[in-house]
Amino acid sequence: MKKLKLVGILAAVVLIGGVISIPLINNYTAYKVERALCEIPLPEETELIESLSQAGKLTGNGNGMQYFGAILIRSDLSLEKLDAYYSDYRSNEWECLMETQEGQHIEVIDHETLQFSEKIKDSGYYIVYSWGSGNSLLEELDIRGH
Repeated sequence: MKKLKLVGILAAVVLIGGVISIPLINNYTAYKVERALCEIPLPEETELIESLSQAGKLTGNGNGMQYFGAILIRSDLSLEKLDAYYSDYRSNEWECLMETQEGQHIEVIDHETLQFSEKIKDSGYYIVYSWGSGNSLLEELDIRGH
């Protein structure tokens, strides 16, 4: 009887631990996408304002986890020059994407509200963002991807 109770408690701990740890692991995967962007040297005349990351079903249809990381930069360079600079750091079509940032809201995110805390008052602000990938089993087990 004691063994059965111990097995039940152990199973509950494993189940609860898994439910809690899966979102944390997926959040960490998104954070690594953010950190990779932060580690890229900034172009001249450019400053890093803010960085953020998010894991979940962020854009598109159907099920699936997405891992998003972004940095907000302020630069005197044009979008074209910045895009050319960051294109050297792209290893695929989902990394180091560039857009002009107008306002705090991040437009490439469809299903959640994600925004920078920095108040964007004038021109010269840009978002550099990447989409990452993670463990497919953890993607399926995270309810935020459905």
